[in-house]
Amino acid sequence: MEKSTYITTEELIQFQNILRKSKKTITTAESCTGGLIASLITQLSGSSDIFNGAVVTYSNEIKTQELEVKKSTLEKYGAVSKEVVEEMLIGVLKKFDADFAIAVSGIAGPTGGTKNKPVGTVVIGISSKNNDKIVEVCHFEGSRIEVQNQAAKYSLKKLFKFFQKTLDKKK
Repeated sequence: MEKSTYITTEELIQFQNILRKSKKTITTAESCTGGLIASLITQLSGSSDIFNGAVVTYSNEIKTQELEVKKSTLEKYGAVSKEVVEEMLIGVLKKFDADFAIAVSGIAGPTGGTKNKPVGTVVIGISSKNNDKIVEVCHFEGSRIEVQNQAAKYSLKKLFKFFQKTLDKKK
């Protein structure tokens, strides 16, 4: 993927300023990124204006317990699926009463991949409180930390673009 696919620090600052001005908040539900997206958000001073919290739901049990992901959805589709990420989005928006959310579930590697879901497969979901959403299956390459970093920066860039389109609709 091209560099422009991933959010830069400058864009993240711009995004947080726009969120602040619009009085909107964001939250995250993370599995394979282990809190990295939340960490990137909170590296910026003043992020508490736009970010109340997040949840790392690494195990299926915690996805069910904290985000109300249905056991039947996990059993039928697996944790790395559009269906599970959609339920994670609904759960995290509700849990943190946020305006926008990112949910991520994937296989960062180097183990855990299968023929149908190889290492680097990451499902990324973006949603707004009014249920506009995008859920995409991505394939990243590299080491475990490279896959995690790409997934985190890609998802933030995706949310930034999604939010900008939401603002454009209101004009």
